[in-house]
Amino acid sequence: MSTSLSVTRIGHACQLIDIGGLRVLTDPWFTQTATYYQGEPVFSRVEDLGRLDAVVVTHEHYDHCDLDALVAGGFDLDTPLIGPGTVATIARDKGFRDVRVVEAWEATTVGELTVTATPGKHGVHEVTFVIQAGGRTVFFGGDSLRVPELDTIPERFGHVDLAILPTNGLCIRPLNLQQVVMDAEEAAGLTAALKPTLAVPHHYAFHSGQLGDRMITKGDQDPRHYADAVARLAPEIEVRLVLPGIPVLVP
Repeated sequence: MSTSLSVTRIGHACQLIDIGGLRVLTDPWFTQTATYYQGEPVFSRVEDLGRLDAVVVTHEHYDHCDLDALVAGGFDLDTPLIGPGTVATIARDKGFRDVRVVEAWEATTVGELTVTATPGKHGVHEVTFVIQAGGRTVFFGGDSLRVPELDTIPERFGHVDLAILPTNGLCIRPLNLQQVVMDAEEAAGLTAALKPTLAVPHHYAFHSGQLGDRMITKGDQDPRHYADAVARLAPEIEVRLVLPGIPVLVP
């Protein structure tokens, strides 16, 4: 029997991944500000997360690195926090005591869990992650653009059981609509290359408020565009659109 694998979206890119009882929290975001709105209910409070084996953080943007919320919620600061150097500096300043720095293709282990940073590209320095344990492999795409190196993940790591990808194609209006996140079509193309058993989109409900949506950001909030693109490019791959708080079991 294969190792159990499930994922529960807390909200946005904050996911709770469980591999055979090893629990990993990704890109924590539990609060909001005047220009950062979740756009959907946040499933859990920090206080209700329970024991975690690790936290992985792709980059330092507030909606992916809400470490203040973890500290305020009484989070165990001995929990290993894994991310690039830019994140590590912030985490140490917040009081995290077991901070692991990984850059692209570097790995660290927490017990039976292996976390490997993979390339990413965004408005700031970002990595993505391959998370493995018990013969299971998860790709977590943060809010990266699609970069060619990600297509090599199956060659490097073997079969991908679960791919979690951003899909909103976020563009920054003051920067002449510079795109900083892969869009639905690009995410579908990466999905076709990764060939996961199951694909789950995220990072689409976020918005910048009524004023911010007109002046700061532009993005696609409909994950069905991704599902439709995967159905066209790789119809053999199952896509699951998931509300916050609904556990998804991966075959």
